Amino acid sequence: MAIMDIAVLPLDSRESSLSGFVAGLQELLAESGCSYRLHDMGTTVEGPAPMLFELALKLHDYSFSKGGKRVYTVMKIDDRRDRTVRLGDKTASVTAKIAPASEPPE
Repeated sequence: MAIMDIAVLPLDSRESSLSGFVAGLQELLAESGCSYRLHDMGTTVEGPAPMLFELALKLHDYSFSKGGKRVYTVMKIDDRRDRTVRLGDKTASVTAKIAPASEPPE
């Protein structure tokens, strides 16, 4: 299982807000069958690496399908094959290692 973080930005948008554009991307993600999580700077998606690459192309092409002329896509893929990794596993691992901020002295 692989995890992809992706952000797709239409560079020729006349809108200062991209929330409507991102909502369209989220519809494509919902149709993909992959688990995903929207966050403030993009979307994280989990699935087999070949499926993620295919999905990245669909998301990238979305801007062009809406009449865009230029799009900038940034993606990172972590493809781990020694064990299964799911959305949230990395965050949970770090959180478990953080000592509580204010432990009372003994």
